[in-house]
Amino acid sequence: MMISEPALVDDQALPRSILVLYATETGTAEDTAYRVARQCERIDFHARVASVDTYPIEELISEPLVVFVISTTGSGKEPRSMTPLWNLLLRSDLPEDLFEDMHFAVFGLGDTVYEKFCWPAKLLERRLLSLGGAKLCDRGEGDDQHRLGLDGAFRPFMNGLLSALLVRCPMPHGLVMRTADDLPRPRVLVRHRASPGDSIPGVGHTPALDAGATYHEATLTCNRRITSEDWYQDVRHLEFRFDDDIQYNPGDIAVIDPEASEEDVNTFLDAMDWTNDADRPLELSSATDQSLPHNIPRTSTLRQLFTRYLDFSCVPRRSFFEALRHFAQDEMEQEKFDEFLSDDGADELYEYCFRVRRTILEVLSEFRSIKIPMEYIFEVFPAMRPRHFSIASSVKRHPHEIHLCVAIVRYRTKLKIRRKGVATSYLAPLRAGTRIRVGIRPGLMSLPPDKTTPVICIGPGTGIAPMRALLEQRITEGAHSNVLYFGCRSAGKDEHYGEEWRTYAEDKKLVYRRACSRDVPDGRKRIYVQDLMVQDEDRKRLWELIDARGAWVYVSGSSNKMPAAVKAALQHVIEVEGGKSSEEARTHVTLMERTGQYTEECWS
Repeated sequence: MMISEPALVDDQALPRSILVLYATETGTAEDTAYRVARQCERIDFHARVASVDTYPIEELISEPLVVFVISTTGSGKEPRSMTPLWNLLLRSDLPEDLFEDMHFAVFGLGDTVYEKFCWPAKLLERRLLSLGGAKLCDRGEGDDQHRLGLDGAFRPFMNGLLSALLVRCPMPHGLVMRTADDLPRPRVLVRHRASPGDSIPGVGHTPALDAGATYHEATLTCNRRITSEDWYQDVRHLEFRFDDDIQYNPGDIAVIDPEASEEDVNTFLDAMDWTNDADRPLELSSATDQSLPHNIPRTSTLRQLFTRYLDFSCVPRRSFFEALRHFAQDEMEQEKFDEFLSDDGADELYEYCFRVRRTILEVLSEFRSIKIPMEYIFEVFPAMRPRHFSIASSVKRHPHEIHLCVAIVRYRTKLKIRRKGVATSYLAPLRAGTRIRVGIRPGLMSLPPDKTTPVICIGPGTGIAPMRALLEQRITEGAHSNVLYFGCRSAGKDEHYGEEWRTYAEDKKLVYRRACSRDVPDGRKRIYVQDLMVQDEDRKRLWELIDARGAWVYVSGSSNKMPAAVKAALQHVIEVEGGKSSEEARTHVTLMERTGQYTEECWS
């Protein structure tokens, strides 16, 4: 598709301002959005960055220049933060010239392993064009599988975007484009008080990390391991009791704002030689004319920032090394960063950091000459992300309560280094009676409007969480036409909520089908949920429920091979029992997805 060049205009006619909106699940799109902003500043553009769920959507029609940075979640869905915007854009009563004054660009983030690669970005671009918007440049499609990662698409995308912006708004007289190697200005100004003894009112205030969630105070009433004590994986059932009359639906999300452990924070501060200043009050303010991000407190300390808001324990992204390159004092270390960031050094950077999952702290511990100025900590360290957990209970069955099913993350890297998840390590030691703040976000699931419609739930491992919420609500409301496929490794070790499912099955409220992949005789093929679905009796039952009774299908769990395997099994059921061709079976499942009859709630 050809893109018409914007007409050359007087450099004073248009404001040199651009809005960068991002929708993210894991923080990569947010990181990329700030990279877009830094690149735009090279041509003297003022770039505002915001998440789509914090930006006032009604103001979008007055924005002349917008860049959308959109990640992909599950098997092709938009991030939850984007859903309100997407639902608004899909309204049929919107005028075709709604965005006639907007020039926009879209950069998608995805993985070509999945069929619907960068799907939300593609759909968004198509919809904006249909509403009168004009493209600034070709859409970028970042691919995790590219040898340069997202940079394989990000660089050409930015070249196209900057060229289009310069055609629209040439550089002001006397100014030249800054090089990509120039140190960008910091986003946040950090000012130490002169004396460590000075205090600032408000230190200790903890803004919520997730602006799209509604937070409530809760009391932990249960923290119980539900896998066998001798099992390799520790999975917990947690129950929270709320004073508020909370309301939520099956498929909704509980949001936990994690905290790094005191021991880990002390280790980090000591490694950075910041221990002496760790508790000195800081004043934080914006380095530009835009407001600070919503989740940054206006007053804090280094200890508080690295406990709640900035992450030093994650595996860094490529942009982390781009930032560090500016602060290396040693010439050999500078050369190493140059090598990492070159196209030829991409494999070496992968081997050094990403394959072995080196953390930020470990990288900083090896490159000892790095001195990070205080005002650049928000450029170097990624934000601490809120953690999202599918709610594993129905509020109709458990008023004032939320239950979670959480796998505690502990493993060894390829370098044999012990690792632990920040959020799950925060939750694991909590005792009954602990007060904690929990957020609630709408999920992507919806129940059939008619309670007599059957449901088929497929939820291996901790994917059982939203299925438990859905089935509890259905059974509480008297809907007993339910089928559950649950997958685990061993019936005696990790069959989450197995007693509940068997009780429901005995009471004729549920058909329970279990696949225990390791409980098979030596030499026999392992059995997974998708294998059960295509067995004779299951195949006939599933087709009768789907064809004759319009059953709704829900899939939840890890977004690795499972969702694709389950979908292939369902297509096989339709093909064999329905007498359809393979293409007709695929079309049938696609139609189920479009109408909401087939829903995936999967995560990486």
